[in-house]
Amino acid sequence: MRYIKHLLVLLTAITLTSCNFTENIYINEDGSGKFSIEMDGSQLMSMMPEDSLKTQKAMDSTYSFKQILEEKKDSISKLPKEQQERLKKLENFNIRTVMNPEKKEFMFSMNTDFKTVSDLQDAMSTMSTVQGASKAGKDMMPGGGFGDNNSELKYFYDGKKFTRKATVLKKDILEVEEDSMKQAMNMFYESSTYTVKYHFPKKVKKVSVESAMYSEDRKTITIEFPFSDYMKEPEKLNFEVEFEK
Repeated sequence: MRYIKHLLVLLTAITLTSCNFTENIYINEDGSGKFSIEMDGSQLMSMMPEDSLKTQKAMDSTYSFKQILEEKKDSISKLPKEQQERLKKLENFNIRTVMNPEKKEFMFSMNTDFKTVSDLQDAMSTMSTVQGASKAGKDMMPGGGFGDNNSELKYFYDGKKFTRKATVLKKDILEVEEDSMKQAMNMFYESSTYTVKYHFPKKVKKVSVESAMYSEDRKTITIEFPFSDYMKEPEKLNFEVEFEK
């Protein structure tokens, strides 16, 4: 309950500040690697009233989806078969939540190892399934996840090029009247950022996004996007990377 109370207070601060989201991919010579997505909500913490911060306890917890799937197996067994299979794709993901009221820090991250980037196919849309499709799903993602942007995300890497491609699932979305919460979320999207930071075993020749920044050895690229693009126009985050021979 204390954790839920904390999140509710964070939501009230959404219109006043922002969050930074970072998607990291590390690719090794053999195509295997690590994937993580992180949310830095420290600015939200900084907006919380001091009285509220005093009631919170510091925490640093790490757990795996495999554990959660086992704990929630009775609830999950009642879900449609297709959804159960999608949830199973997350069993190798680990979740870490760090909250330090004294330092006004709040971090939420998910990470996994992969044998090939194809193992990451639909990872983000699967996370969205966890967040919103059922009570069981919401219980499994106490941090609220990273937002369902109504797209299917795929990665490709063959040593010569790398691509990140999101495809919007539904083009015709009915406009609904904006209530105060939706307006607040839109303001949050506009003020937040979504950064991709990819680390490759080869030097990058060029990236199809002009704003891409390169590390000194040209093996790491960093691209910052408005979070509103990630949520509303995910195809704007599509790009291709070419490597030096």
